[in-house]
Amino acid sequence: MTTPGGSALAATCAGLILVVAIVSILGVPLVAEPQPAEKLARVGYLSSYSASTSAAQQALDLFRSPLRDLGYVEGKNIVVEYRWAENKYERLSLLAAELVHAQVDVIVTVGGVPAAQAAQRATRVIPIVASGTVDPVAVGLIASFARPGGNITGPTIISDELVGKQLELLREVVPKLSRVGILWNPANPGNAQQLRAAEAAARGLPLEPVGARDSSEIETAFAVMTRRRTDGLVVLADTTLISERERIADLAIKSRLPAVYGWRPHAEAGGLIAYGASRVELHRQVAVYVTKILKGAKPADLPVEQPTKFELVINLKTAKALGLKVPRSVLLRADEIIER
Repeated sequence: MTTPGGSALAATCAGLILVVAIVSILGVPLVAEPQPAEKLARVGYLSSYSASTSAAQQALDLFRSPLRDLGYVEGKNIVVEYRWAENKYERLSLLAAELVHAQVDVIVTVGGVPAAQAAQRATRVIPIVASGTVDPVAVGLIASFARPGGNITGPTIISDELVGKQLELLREVVPKLSRVGILWNPANPGNAQQLRAAEAAARGLPLEPVGARDSSEIETAFAVMTRRRTDGLVVLADTTLISERERIADLAIKSRLPAVYGWRPHAEAGGLIAYGASRVELHRQVAVYVTKILKGAKPADLPVEQPTKFELVINLKTAKALGLKVPRSVLLRADEIIER
């Protein structure tokens, strides 16, 4: 004889046996297993800059912001290993080797060709996103723009066209231009490529290239240009030169040299004219490359992008200090005019 309580117990046991049987058949665990934590992406950041300079911090902010927009936040799902060369290109190889030893997933290089070449020498396996290189085909970084072919890709600043345009702007502002100084860094292979582009674009205008490998040679370079009677100046894109932008702008004014530069911060620091690729857009492109690679894309299959957005910035305060009247035709093309 079965009691009411015994019937309820039997029914409960039968129900449990049925649930266990179903779970066994479906392969579903009775107790939820802990899910593995999301793997942190590891990014190496190899910069030619000195970490303490405002130029370095600007570049860093421009790098972090678009990454956040794409869902990568430091300390949450991404770790960044920073290495700073302190404007000493000879340190880049050792720093790149450190990033390889740290087994990062991708290396981002900042500072043009020298940083990119150092990273490429250190590894042919870890993906590299090189920002702001000058003609990466000519300097041997990639096989072609459409098919880079190796472990390196990233946005370029196409200096050939830029240097020619910079010379045109200088001619418009200084119609009687007779001899142009070119301030460049001989330690930067990208500057050598830019210098060749400037010579090709000069169209008979005499150029006076004067090198400055570090900050100690900048004043000497201006003294040389004064002796050679230059009446205009083009400052090539280089991390050492951009780090010394306030000093260079001041020396250009004191030497009565109207100057054109490749990066916006030069004009913000007192340079007369800056014309070049948008740094904001450049770093947005870098973030997109990094994101694609972290999701499995191969650098060899990611075309090297050329800039589509350029900036023309004119410092009228500097023009006034030099006694120059910037033509209205130039002012109307400016993206920004600095008056104070």
